[in-house]
Amino acid sequence: MIRENRQKLAIDGGAKTRQAPMPPRQALGPAERQKIQSVLDHYDALQRDPGYQGHFEALYTDAFVEFMGGRGYADAVATGTSAVYLALASLDLPRGAQVLVSPITDPGTLSAIILQGLVPRLVDTAPGSYNTSATEIAKRLTPEVKAICLVHAAGESADIEAVTDLAANRGIPLVEDCSQAHGAMVAGRRLGTFGAIAAFSTMYRKAHMTGASGGLYYTADEARFRRAMAHADRGKPRWQDGFDDKDPGTFLFPALNHHTDEISCAVGIASLGRLDGTRKRRMAFVEGLRERLSRRSRVCRTYALSADSSPFYLPIHVEVERLSVTKKVFALAVAAEGVDINADYRYVVADWPWVKPHLADGFDCPNAHRVRDTTFNILFNENYGPTEAEDIAMAIEKVESFYVS
Repeated sequence: MIRENRQKLAIDGGAKTRQAPMPPRQALGPAERQKIQSVLDHYDALQRDPGYQGHFEALYTDAFVEFMGGRGYADAVATGTSAVYLALASLDLPRGAQVLVSPITDPGTLSAIILQGLVPRLVDTAPGSYNTSATEIAKRLTPEVKAICLVHAAGESADIEAVTDLAANRGIPLVEDCSQAHGAMVAGRRLGTFGAIAAFSTMYRKAHMTGASGGLYYTADEARFRRAMAHADRGKPRWQDGFDDKDPGTFLFPALNHHTDEISCAVGIASLGRLDGTRKRRMAFVEGLRERLSRRSRVCRTYALSADSSPFYLPIHVEVERLSVTKKVFALAVAAEGVDINADYRYVVADWPWVKPHLADGFDCPNAHRVRDTTFNILFNENYGPTEAEDIAMAIEKVESFYVS
């Protein structure tokens, strides 16, 4: 199709709406660099090499517990997938037990269930949401379900109060996967404090990070914490008086090594110290874009995040029925205008061929498919501000002028 040169879309060779690159995050800032140096200095003074389960991990996990409200236990591990795996392992579920799991999530969540001999049972999202609800969970409960793994996708809480009540009434332990929702709150409580145990990813793109990869699990239950900790370190009962790390005969059961390191934990201390500020800056950008789209856009609106959310990415809802092209083509045209976008989010579990033989049944999750097919995701960080919000709104408005009937 030939378009007017004066308004030509960037995807057709026209000038981009946003000429400059979007602002980088640069999460390893001065505070993180200083902490890394402090690790080197500390172990130089001791004349030892940095290991694990050391001084900086203790500082980091103590700080995390304080951040979560001041009570409970936390352990830093190598990845977010490890954190989910260990949270589930702490439940001591029988092999073959079913675990209800959110339908939009990372493959690591599903693999953590499957690799423990458990059976994922998908539950749909709430209509228009990337997250499930107590209503949808209740539809999928059976006597075979022995746990719920609830993902807080996109930094939005997944109906946590109602799900917590439902799980408690049914006597089913609830694992919160908070990997995309660091620092988010509901009714004055941090996400991760509602369930039996919570898992966090601290990979490099998360609001709170420890480096290239990393994770944490957190619980208020000491016995559950100890079981997870033993699963994290080859079955070692570190809490026992007289435990000898050099005597594998005293270990409890077969388990892998999921440890992280002192340098990562030091980075985590610094990143955690500014997490509330990071979350507020991200939400300020979201609110700015929401206001601009309400004025400029005919078919796009931002995802309904509350002020207490902690966004990881920002879904944009599109009235696809009004487009003259597919949603993906529309989103790619917006991306060509200089906007960082995931045009077609492929994290709907029911679509993955490799996982289907492991699922409890062939449930298709129609709400999850609908929200995926009517959204695209803005990828952003806390350094985005009013200028970026304006440029993104202008890019969407420009693309709509060609593709909205």
